Amino acid sequence: MMYNAKSMKAEEFISHEEVEETLKYADKNAENEALISEILEKARLGRGLNHTEASVLLACEIPEVTKQIFDLAEQIKKDYYGNRIVIFAPLYLSNYCVNGCVYCPYHVKNKHIARKKLTQEEVAREVIALQDMGHKRLAIEAGEDEVNNPLEYILECIHTIYSIRHKNGAIRRVNVNIAATSVENYRRLKEAGIGTYILFQETYHKESYLKLHPTGPKHDYDYHTEAMDRAMAGGIDDVGLGVLYGLELYRYEFAALLMHAEHLEAVHGVGPHTISMPRIKRADDIDPSAFDNSISDEVFAKLCALVRISVPYTGMIISTRENQAVRERVIRYGVSQISGASRTSVGGYAEDERPHDTEQFDVSDQRTLDEVVRWLMQMGYIPSFCTACYRAGRTGDRFMELCKSKQMQNCCHPNALMTLKEFLLDYATEQTRAIGEKMIEAELRNIPGEMVRRLCAEHLEKIEQGIRDFRF
Repeated sequence: MMYNAKSMKAEEFISHEEVEETLKYADKNAENEALISEILEKARLGRGLNHTEASVLLACEIPEVTKQIFDLAEQIKKDYYGNRIVIFAPLYLSNYCVNGCVYCPYHVKNKHIARKKLTQEEVAREVIALQDMGHKRLAIEAGEDEVNNPLEYILECIHTIYSIRHKNGAIRRVNVNIAATSVENYRRLKEAGIGTYILFQETYHKESYLKLHPTGPKHDYDYHTEAMDRAMAGGIDDVGLGVLYGLELYRYEFAALLMHAEHLEAVHGVGPHTISMPRIKRADDIDPSAFDNSISDEVFAKLCALVRISVPYTGMIISTRENQAVRERVIRYGVSQISGASRTSVGGYAEDERPHDTEQFDVSDQRTLDEVVRWLMQMGYIPSFCTACYRAGRTGDRFMELCKSKQMQNCCHPNALMTLKEFLLDYATEQTRAIGEKMIEAELRNIPGEMVRRLCAEHLEKIEQGIRDFRF
């Protein structure tokens, strides 16, 4: 198929032939120091790279170039996102699923996994448990099943989540990770007040995709790959991409992922709000070693760095699939959002013991939210529970305009400090609170605008007095 970034056909904006040509070009120029130097100079402008340029850097194994990639990614991350790390939690609503995805334990042929679907009363209990940890932002997940998990059920769950107020707790943003659907259904999700619509491609390699999704509606590669265009047509202007690294060759996935980002920019004027970086992990009846495309921690870190360089404005997400050491490294090179104290079972937060019978994947980082918050601060990062942009209407092109112009410091930085203050007062241990108060005092001085800095200080005092939910 002819490559066309502006095409609305999946096989044209993710052209297999274009990816293959890109990989050949990257191999041919992997040691072309003049070209590599030119690409790095372009990258230093902080405006991104296209899929061909980035693929050359990924193919290059010259140690000095790799070091420059990591250094540059770290600088671009600071330029766009400062030292803030947004925290969220996933909430699995149901693991009923009609698809046959061979890498997921929820696949329809798995007859021994416990199937579960949360009632609205159970959703409410889970939300209270999450609020009592200190969470303000959720990503809801559900298997694809029109009988057990129709859109009406998802919408009802969103309404329940937003309606719960417990002590000082409130979920202020619900992101949604559910199966590809119609423009009308995306419109209904938008009307329900969702934040970002997230859908992992799993793999952009169509032949592999069809084998990995042998049965069920997800088998339709084109319908799945074109979902983001329908979401945007339905009014959702914040969408999140991602592939599951380990299913296919990582260089293929990387090039195609960037092509998808370029397509969204070309057609809608807005690239992906987020890009997630999951790797396949062990689960109920899933053995990661059955897939022969696994990548090392070193390659994974380089991928994260190159996504940051190539799509500098995007929010990059890493989940508790990765252990503390890996998360610590990739946060430095580009990741701006992480999950904390996650449970990948259906529900499970309201239970003292972590349930394993309905987990989608093994959780590598099992620390409490308080421990994650303290760890971030000890590394010099501000844990942020901010949801202000979504609630102030700074989404889509309005968010991108602020982010690309690097003007977020006067919004995101004070919002991060104020939501951290709420966490410290309402949920933190004494040790975490002491570290956090020192951080807020120091970071308040880093707000560029004098008026914003003064207002933030006033809001912080009011939060101390018991008032909540200030935002810029």
